Amino acid sequence: MSEWPVYTGANEPHDGVDRLPPPPPWRAFDGGPALATPTDADDAAAVSPDRAHRARTYRATAESVQLVNAALYLRRPLLVTGPPGTGKSSLVYAVARELKLGPVLRWNITSRSTLADGLYQYDPLSRLYAAREQGADGADEGTGGGGASGVADHLRLGPLGTGLLPHDRPRALLVDEIDKSDLDLPNDLLNVLEEGQYEIPELVRAGGEARVRADGTDQRVPIVSGRVRCRAFPFVVLTSNGEREFPPAFLRRCVTLRLDRPERDQLTEIVRAHLGDTVDQADVLISRFLARANTGELATDQLLNAIYLTRAAGLDSATRDELAAHLMPGLGRLADTDAL
Repeated sequence: MSEWPVYTGANEPHDGVDRLPPPPPWRAFDGGPALATPTDADDAAAVSPDRAHRARTYRATAESVQLVNAALYLRRPLLVTGPPGTGKSSLVYAVARELKLGPVLRWNITSRSTLADGLYQYDPLSRLYAAREQGADGADEGTGGGGASGVADHLRLGPLGTGLLPHDRPRALLVDEIDKSDLDLPNDLLNVLEEGQYEIPELVRAGGEARVRADGTDQRVPIVSGRVRCRAFPFVVLTSNGEREFPPAFLRRCVTLRLDRPERDQLTEIVRAHLGDTVDQADVLISRFLARANTGELATDQLLNAIYLTRAAGLDSATRDELAAHLMPGLGRLADTDAL
């Protein structure tokens, strides 16, 4: 039986994702052969302590819980917008932990990022050198020369390409700061995210089955005839600081969540989650943070840094307030100063 919500925001891992109802007919995928979704224990190196901490301490709002579930049920990407420091990238780690989706695949976007970067990387020069060395040794083409196996030795899937493998449970994929991308990237993503599949031309030409290394691990996964199609559509979170507008065709294919700056009660819960029962000591700094935030952008991690440092160092109130002023400058004013 299906249930709502699957993601609760309670930070307690469970298997609720297995009780998702079937996808809408227009979002059903049938890729194969099915692959087991890796667990955090399978790839512990991919789960850094800071990301694990963020996943445990994330505090979801009622709206974010509702829209995460909408994205999961509809098998649609979740576009998360909002000012810096509102927990946009932390959200995907919290969902992945609660729903046991395995290590988060992360694609950090820059102005030079292309769709191919997210799907896979292929090094033809290393393949050429390997083929020459094997030829000089009198070996057959084997793994370094022709055929799918030879190509696969010099190819690695990217985070998007790995997320679209036919896993039996959704993988979690973070496409971070997509608003920093080239103008063409959102449109280039449309077909891949809509169809849930892609091709690797180098493997299509070689034919047969290849075993290719997945993103973030040396584990090899089978790819037949160079074609990849997902089975469980990944939980895709695209974050944006609101620095640009996106094409309407892109927006209508996403579930959109706007994260605003947290209010006092939510800030108090965030501080308690990260630093324990220090709220009484932190109340002055929370008030100062909220007052400064009314005059310019501030990120929540600036407040956490100030509270941690002033508590750990055992500073008196005057020194604490002076240091907090330096640790919590308005981000907009700081950017203006840097530009001069």
